Amino acid sequence: MDGESQEAFDRLRLIRSENVGPVTYRQLIRRFGSAARALEAIPELASSGGGRSPRLADARQIESEMKAIQALDAGLFFLGDPAYPTLLGELGNAPPILVWLGRAELLQRPTVAIVGARNASAAACRFAQNLANDLSDAGVAVVSGLAKGIDTAAHQGSLGNGTIAVIAGGLDIFYPPENESLQRTIAEQGLLLAEQPPGTEPRARHFPYRNRIIAGLARGTVVIEAAPRSGSLITARLAAEAGRQVMAVPGSPLDPRSRGCNMLIREGATLIQSADDVLELIRHFDDRAEAGQVGHALPADGPNSLLGETEATTLRNSDRTPVLDLLSFTPVPVDELVRQSGLSPSTVQLALLELELAGRLARHAGARVSLSD
Repeated sequence: MDGESQEAFDRLRLIRSENVGPVTYRQLIRRFGSAARALEAIPELASSGGGRSPRLADARQIESEMKAIQALDAGLFFLGDPAYPTLLGELGNAPPILVWLGRAELLQRPTVAIVGARNASAAACRFAQNLANDLSDAGVAVVSGLAKGIDTAAHQGSLGNGTIAVIAGGLDIFYPPENESLQRTIAEQGLLLAEQPPGTEPRARHFPYRNRIIAGLARGTVVIEAAPRSGSLITARLAAEAGRQVMAVPGSPLDPRSRGCNMLIREGATLIQSADDVLELIRHFDDRAEAGQVGHALPADGPNSLLGETEATTLRNSDRTPVLDLLSFTPVPVDELVRQSGLSPSTVQLALLELELAGRLARHAGARVSLSD
């Protein structure tokens, strides 16, 4: 195995290991400079955090996954590599790897997400399909989640010119089953992306992770029909937290499926009625597409680079104890831990890294952490 293949193998093994999530992965690579050194350091870090060493992914499991990816004629994007989607890499919890199949060049286009209700009305589906068609005709890639209803309509409308589908499970798993034909067609004419290994059946916990990828890839997210507590509103919230545009199509107050969109508009989302409205809103968004920089590595201190200057890899007990004393089972922002402890951000992050690898820390949305139960 050559050096490049070995690094890919080690990175894949690192993210598939127990207690290693996207934030932990990023910190480990930054601190140790390579996945191999990070894997070697995990047992000592977990011991310092007061727990047992997490189980590292079995090497045979990783070999099997890589063979499955090759059998699908798919590829891998690794966070920090030049080909990794630039906007997605800006997220603090960006997926360390993406399995892709199809036209990777679509990621070089300005991208808009279209999401909405699974049980959408016929009128809303037609609007979504026409909107996606008009956006793709204008050179915009349309990303959605391959669900029934609005997602399906958005993919169908943009299929001819450029659609991106983010899969909750593995690329070779067809979900929902009735969209098997559409998923196969997107693999040929568009682009499929997945965070999970091939063969993974989608579970409820996978869908919020999928939603963050959809929001993270796009300059803006359009919501068309959504209940107040729907996954589509989660995607809209994630887009707003990432500093992206949030757009919504208004609907009748008498239709429960419109309440989520109307609520978004009331809270500040931009009301849109056509592709021109969307294009006007995203035209001046700087994702380096206009400068032709998509697909190229950012500077060492950029959000898409993990291999900058290495940070400290060991802590004194006198630094670790204050962080542990401030933690409880109630989630608290990491910034608050830094402020109250008086320690440097790097020191606090290393203490949290040790605790997470020891299975004693849980991470929550909004860069918050708590003790794990």
